[in-house]
Amino acid sequence: MIHYSDYAIVEGLRLNSDFIIRYVYKEFFPAIRYFIKNNAGLEEDAEDVFQEALLVILVKIKDDNFELTSSFITFMYSISKNIWFQRLKRKRMTLKNQDELTHYLDTPDIGIEVHLEYEEKYQSFIRQFEHLSEDCQKILRLFLTDISTKEIAENMGYKSEFYAKTKKYLCKEALKKLVEHDPDIKEYLE
Repeated sequence: MIHYSDYAIVEGLRLNSDFIIRYVYKEFFPAIRYFIKNNAGLEEDAEDVFQEALLVILVKIKDDNFELTSSFITFMYSISKNIWFQRLKRKRMTLKNQDELTHYLDTPDIGIEVHLEYEEKYQSFIRQFEHLSEDCQKILRLFLTDISTKEIAENMGYKSEFYAKTKKYLCKEALKKLVEHDPDIKEYLE
């Protein structure tokens, strides 16, 4: 197998070379998968994190001032690591919030009020979700099921799994922006 220099990889990614993208997956995904699996993750988590890291890199290298100051694998690994640790942190916070919610719901004096506040925030989130395009809503719903990425790509009429993952990432980012600008949800998150 041919090995490419870091410069060749960056330039290939700048040109959106499918060949270089496949090379990056083949060459660097095993290290990311190993890291994720050894830090409370699953194969699917590793695929999602790798995909998200690659998208972050693709955005960064489009900047004319971008300069790779480490090896490509170090760059990829550090971005993947940051993404994974952020996800773990959110997951822990969600579990903590669920535990607190269960505790408050079991407390007769304040359980109803907390439940109503939670329901109000949930409805605000649903309203923002409904502002997404129909495609984005459909693809995010599909990703929440146990359907494989290949099946999702076929279901959505996409030509590749890579495009399905890219579309999922873009839809998640669009939803994230909507949620961040919703005053009801923003107040709840603070």
